[in-house]
Amino acid sequence: MKNGKLQIGLVGCGGIANNKHMPALKSQSDLCEIVAFCDIIEERAVKAAKEFGTPDAKVYTDYNEMYKDPEIDVVHVLTPNVAHCPATVAAFEAGKHVMCEKPMAHCTEDAQKMIDAWKKSGKKFTIGYQNRFRPEIQNLKKACEAGDLGDIYYGKAHAVRRRAVPTWGVFPNKALQGGGPLIDIGTHALDITLWCMDNYKPASVTGSVFYKLGGLKQATEGNMFGPWDPETYEVEDSAMGFIKMENGATINLEAAWAINMLDSREASTTLCGTKAGAEVFSGMGYPTNDLVYNRGRNGQLMEERITAAGNIAYFEGGAGDPGCIECHQWLRAILDDTEPLVKPEQAYVVTEILEAIYKSSDSGSEVKF
Repeated sequence: MKNGKLQIGLVGCGGIANNKHMPALKSQSDLCEIVAFCDIIEERAVKAAKEFGTPDAKVYTDYNEMYKDPEIDVVHVLTPNVAHCPATVAAFEAGKHVMCEKPMAHCTEDAQKMIDAWKKSGKKFTIGYQNRFRPEIQNLKKACEAGDLGDIYYGKAHAVRRRAVPTWGVFPNKALQGGGPLIDIGTHALDITLWCMDNYKPASVTGSVFYKLGGLKQATEGNMFGPWDPETYEVEDSAMGFIKMENGATINLEAAWAINMLDSREASTTLCGTKAGAEVFSGMGYPTNDLVYNRGRNGQLMEERITAAGNIAYFEGGAGDPGCIECHQWLRAILDDTEPLVKPEQAYVVTEILEAIYKSSDSGSEVKF
């Protein structure tokens, strides 16, 4: 630490860094400062340093060189998925705390290497699942912990966009990302579903992965981010998974960047329990995020939802944003020596299940754990 603040180094200065991490870290200027920026495209790192760094912030194109700086306390790994593992492992070996963007890794083998390096280092480790910090997800988690839903035996993880294929960065590049919507947005929906159910013991997975629309020029019509290039689109456009847990509970996972479906729900979950059910509605098909509980009461079916009164902005810098709340609790976990909300072991199970869906689709058979 320097000047009583954690010293932060960023690996990757692309979209997720500019839109989430750098603004969030800036909102926590009383706790940290960004002193190092690394990107294989040097111009991006230079631009980020000027906008978000300290006056003497350093720029790198090799994270191994950045890690040699003993003053850097914390590293945020914000690279394409396949680079999460090497960048994270090297950071732990250099004695840094690590926040890695979701998903933890593109495969279980890499995720295990990250877990092993973390445990050996004695440092803090978390994964960027900021949707847990949304107010309606926090409300649902508390209801589940209180037993309001009873025994939760069925869940559905929704990550469906009717047409919102990302047309920037490396999203369609399978070699760099490891997959498409399943690993990109399906990971968020699965994370909040497993977390609210508090169930991390999968028994088997069956999956279907579809490459139906990505290569069709006519399918690009109406895409939210403009037409994608069918010639360079290498990943799936949709994927479905059926997950059976050890205790008999089951989860359906649906993920799509492009699918002919009206109900576009993203980072949403449906939970069915013996006492009540709950549904989160969010995504491009909904103007606001909503949480609805359903149950029987006083001889009738009832529905309850959070009031539309909204939240009060009680801090400057957009502190009510899930990314800012995530950042604050992560930095406080380091400073106070407590556990971050998103635990590496939980993120590992998410990666394990996503990989099993891909494997099941490739083999045409069930994957058992």
